[in-house]
Amino acid sequence: MSTLGERLVEGLAARGVEVVFGIPGVHTIELYRGLASGQIRHVTPRHEQGAGFMADGYARVTGKPGVAFVITGPGILNTLTAMGQAKADSIPMLVISGVNRRSSLGKGLGLLHELPDQAAMVRPLCHSERIEDPADLGPALDRAFAAMFGPRPGPAHIEIPTDVMGLPCPALPAPVAPPAAPQASPEALQQAARLLNAAQNPVILAGGGTRRAEAALRALAEALDAPVIQTVNARGAMHGHALTVAASPSLAATRALIAQSDAILALGTELGPTDYDMYVNGQLPDLSAMIRVDLCAQQLARHKAQLPIQADAAGFMASLLPLLTQKQAQGATRAATASAAARKELGDLHPEMPGQLTMVEAIRDALPGTLIVGDSTQPVYAANLCYDHDRPGGWFNAATGFGALGYGPGAAIGAAVASGAHVTCLIGDGGLGFDPAELRVAVDESLPITFLVWNNAAYREIAEAMIGAQTKVIGCDPSPFDMKHFAAACSLPYQQVAQDPQELKKALRQPVNGPRLIEVTVKIDR
Repeated sequence: MSTLGERLVEGLAARGVEVVFGIPGVHTIELYRGLASGQIRHVTPRHEQGAGFMADGYARVTGKPGVAFVITGPGILNTLTAMGQAKADSIPMLVISGVNRRSSLGKGLGLLHELPDQAAMVRPLCHSERIEDPADLGPALDRAFAAMFGPRPGPAHIEIPTDVMGLPCPALPAPVAPPAAPQASPEALQQAARLLNAAQNPVILAGGGTRRAEAALRALAEALDAPVIQTVNARGAMHGHALTVAASPSLAATRALIAQSDAILALGTELGPTDYDMYVNGQLPDLSAMIRVDLCAQQLARHKAQLPIQADAAGFMASLLPLLTQKQAQGATRAATASAAARKELGDLHPEMPGQLTMVEAIRDALPGTLIVGDSTQPVYAANLCYDHDRPGGWFNAATGFGALGYGPGAAIGAAVASGAHVTCLIGDGGLGFDPAELRVAVDESLPITFLVWNNAAYREIAEAMIGAQTKVIGCDPSPFDMKHFAAACSLPYQQVAQDPQELKKALRQPVNGPRLIEVTVKIDR
């Protein structure tokens, strides 16, 4: 009879899992026995945090859960940061870890990788359970998948004691389908249609919940003649469309557009401060009259709305469209005015931001259709404020929400494994210092990734915040890698360019097979 470890891999494959990111250890050997069947591809990161970020990037591109195998103790703890980022952005991620043998748990025997209560450290973050009997494996997988795709998607965790992994395990039952997403009632749809049909100047706030429903979003915007303000996690949904406002609701220009609207439709957005009040000035217009659509009842309860509707954004839009009266007013003009004002506003916020944005646009223009996976670095911050990407779902980063530094390399690897398409990892020299070894994974897997390192030889964003707070800048100038030699150590082709969009385009257009590193040297007056 097959072991539990072997049945686990069968159960994952039956649920559509094709890739696992993981670092084997003595506590997970029995899980890896299942991978020997070849049903699931295995990618080896250099650190468990990297495994989690890879799972995150994979999930964002595919819509399927990213899966990580990690060891007991330090393995699962190293993955918690990535799980926090996935939680903040509602990304389905399944982390499967070992835990010490059942008879030892909670006894403080000093075993290798021992924790007093491993699951208790994970449980405040997400669904977590332990499998103590092989008969529980199938139901545990069903519960984990239901949690990952529930009203608030996110990570889930299963831990398996080392003395359970190798036990005989019967064949698993067929997977139970996760619960269907809630749908809007006919009454709620009719009420939403009445409010929107009566409006002369509606606006749509589109969040990450609209991902993979871009066609419906465009159709809805056109029917309402409504400008669409996109959060970071919705960028690329309406590239180049006359009604797109690919600018942050934290900007005065987008806030003015909201304030001048007579109907607000918020779709799949948690209204989080890093999108809606990044500068913590409290000047976001009153949204209490909005129609708000979200999967999560708890999320709906956090902000006052005239019409809260618990529903999947894609299903809601499809059901609402036939009830709308086609409008033709000034939506495109309103959108264009807001977009132009938002772009001008960048220079008022910081004199270097327009140039940083131009460099991001140079990436898009030189490499049409590339997925740009960002870390917390200055050009990413600038583009999060005002940038229109040319591929739905092709712009994401860790500079919002949880804000984990070092996210970029792992997430870019996961995205490249998922898509097979070219990926650009935009990361600062400071962020690169968090997870530099993951670049070797791109070499091992021959992935088409450009690691674009924004080298200002500092934690410049933090330094400027210290200056703004009128305090001495301390700890913000760690020496960066010598990027040429670092690239050579990683077996990566290397180029260096100045902060010049034309020079960057020329470098990006150079043909290359597999991964490469391009360093942008940034001159800063210190």
